[in-house]
Amino acid sequence: MNIKKITSKDNDIIKYTAKLVKNSSYRKSEARFTAEGVRVCADGVLSGFSPEMFIFTDNAKTKYPEDFKRIAEKSKSLYEISADVFSKISDTKSPQGFFCVYNMLDKPKFPYRINKRGNYLALECVQDPSNVGTILRTAEALGIEGIIMSGDCCDAYSPKVVRGSMGAVFRLPIMIIEDFTSYISKLSESGVETFASVPSVDAESITDIKFDGGVMLIGNEGNGLSEKTISVCKRKITIRMKGRAESLNAAAAGAVLIWEMMRG
Repeated sequence: MNIKKITSKDNDIIKYTAKLVKNSSYRKSEARFTAEGVRVCADGVLSGFSPEMFIFTDNAKTKYPEDFKRIAEKSKSLYEISADVFSKISDTKSPQGFFCVYNMLDKPKFPYRINKRGNYLALECVQDPSNVGTILRTAEALGIEGIIMSGDCCDAYSPKVVRGSMGAVFRLPIMIIEDFTSYISKLSESGVETFASVPSVDAESITDIKFDGGVMLIGNEGNGLSEKTISVCKRKITIRMKGRAESLNAAAAGAVLIWEMMRG
């Protein structure tokens, strides 16, 4: 096991990984993303992906020996650094001392004619990484088959999304679509059921619908789905609410919508 030691925050590897953490455009240009924390790093390996780099502290290696061995055996390059240097690349308040760099996942793309009986989730301009991470985690837990994201959503491979998804980002097929409305329109035209979730009184109640596959759409935290996207969906659905609340947080709404969809 060839372990290289890095002692300086100015080391090129540290600068490189720190830039991957902070810069979405750089992640895309490098086709790489990062994962931090024992659970998330191990999830990547257990999901069948080999880290390009595994960076860790001596304390973490001692504290989590089984996870260290599991990740190290699958990693192409290993680097041991001090806790002080680790702070340069960490995106968490309480670092655990494990950090991996992965190549962007080469997962299968959906065809335009997706499985009509399959259950999918589509996100339009959802901006909060915490919401996206939670939605991905819920989607995987409840059995959603794939995620469609508009190009103006937050980065699906940002550190907060990766961490918040609890490893779901490694396992769920995710497709990024720049011309989102056009894509949804093609799905509707091909016979796929498309459901626009809206806070509208004239929409069907989610609890009244018998689901048999389709695509559930969730919109931006403040503005919801765009009118153009709503217009190309086959049905409008809503979560009826009591009390004075006008809407739910995107992640909370997503959990309710996914649950009802998967319940059939």
